[in-house]
Amino acid sequence: MTVSVQKVSASKVTISELMLPSHSNFSGKIHGGYILMLMDQIAFACASKYSGCYCVTASVDTVDFLNPIEIGELVTMKASVNYVGSSSMVVGIRVTSQNIQTGKVKHCNSSYFTMVAKDENGNNVKVPTLILSNLEEVRRFYNSVRRIALKKERNMHEETFDHTTPEALEGLNLYNVKLDL
Repeated sequence: MTVSVQKVSASKVTISELMLPSHSNFSGKIHGGYILMLMDQIAFACASKYSGCYCVTASVDTVDFLNPIEIGELVTMKASVNYVGSSSMVVGIRVTSQNIQTGKVKHCNSSYFTMVAKDENGNNVKVPTLILSNLEEVRRFYNSVRRIALKKERNMHEETFDHTTPEALEGLNLYNVKLDL
């Protein structure tokens, strides 16, 4: 039996992992790809917990790496469903790292994963209605609505913009680029 409504709190997931030398890149910092893999895992866990279904990643909004993560730091990721559509969910993820010797905590990044609930045949499944229980959840919901609208507008502009017009080609003069067509 599927649940028709769920509170945001039913989706919350937190994971922590100690960063090891095997997770580092060539500069000795934790590899961004490794952090993205962990973010994808927590987004899956959060969306699946909320929907009760297998979920797939449909898209990832901007990921800005704000602060580097060092070997030996404890990385903590917190995720919750911020928005639901018919079969999709926007999962907000906050990543922090803590120097376990000094206790200093850094915000490393925040990102938004769009996850889609699927059945065993790969068909989209309706997800429960989201119950917003406080103003912070309302803020996160509206921020998701705004990001979705901006994304749709950007996609529409990309589809209709004709980059071959003389005006578009002349507009390239504003950038550090040279045409050699």
